[in-house]
Amino acid sequence: MKAARLGVIGLAVGVLGGALIAGGCASEQEKRGHELYTHYCSDCHGPSGKQNEGFNWSFMPDPKPKDLSNKSEMGTFTDQEIFDTISRDMLNTNEEEGDEIGDDDFAVPTMPTFKYTLSEDEIWAIVGHVRTLHGMKMEFNVEARKASLDEGLKAAQTKFDQAKQAYEEAEKKASDEAERKSEELNKDVDVDESAYAAEQEAMGVAKKELDTAQVALNNFSTRPGRGVSVPRPDLTVKPAEAAALIARGKRLYEDKYGCNGCHNLEGEGGKIGPALDRAGFRLNATWVYRWLKNPQAMDSATRMPALGLNDADAKAVTMYVATLRAEKSEPEEEKPVETP
Repeated sequence: MKAARLGVIGLAVGVLGGALIAGGCASEQEKRGHELYTHYCSDCHGPSGKQNEGFNWSFMPDPKPKDLSNKSEMGTFTDQEIFDTISRDMLNTNEEEGDEIGDDDFAVPTMPTFKYTLSEDEIWAIVGHVRTLHGMKMEFNVEARKASLDEGLKAAQTKFDQAKQAYEEAEKKASDEAERKSEELNKDVDVDESAYAAEQEAMGVAKKELDTAQVALNNFSTRPGRGVSVPRPDLTVKPAEAAALIARGKRLYEDKYGCNGCHNLEGEGGKIGPALDRAGFRLNATWVYRWLKNPQAMDSATRMPALGLNDADAKAVTMYVATLRAEKSEPEEEKPVETP
């Protein structure tokens, strides 16, 4: 269960200072990794990756964030394994209705994914910085990865162009044949589409491969949710279904998306985000839904990552948050100062 041993490694990168630039000026990639870690990760993992260093560490439910400075443990993980922990789909850990979790699956809800928030090269920059926290250097070649994606796109484009040309030639041949027969028979003859069906199918396959290669290259350098606005949802719920939906939202809140790692509720949970005890009074349900789907589209500077909620999950969590309507706490009375 190697991936699970990683613990919580992606929500922290902090002020490493001299260790980051030891031996000379830091590269742009190292500087960026340091900045991203500080912004997204250091509140939980601490500036230098040590346990109980981040201000949010002690408030988080177990398991606590992993000690990223521990070389004897962190050195057992490959660069790719660290990357896959930071960039993954969240798994539902609920015992009754959760996902099937294998030995190599990382399933710690309070460690968020950054798959839907950061570009691939940004995540690799974080991996590189995490390596410095335990005195190692990332071996993964990021430039070679980008070059491979570039070559993949060029190859896919060439394949599509060839398939398109073959399709157009076969289509024209079938069209010319239909026109010739029309003249011979002195009546309209339909084009035999089956004559170029294979070329049309090949072009369709090549187009999908081209689209996939383009998306892969875009994701390498462009944040996935940038500029994507979430449409207004339909949050109507039949009364008979409301209770079950709210209960499901509560389970997702805790067991899949780990909201309690950053948000406090009834005195329990993290303190990075605002307490949600009275969220049902303060927050509009449509806003909550859109925020859950893509926080960066609404606030580009927010530290809350997009967690990959599908529409059904976003609706369930929104319905649950709408029920959080605790009474306003009374301010404590000031005790008179006793004078000697």
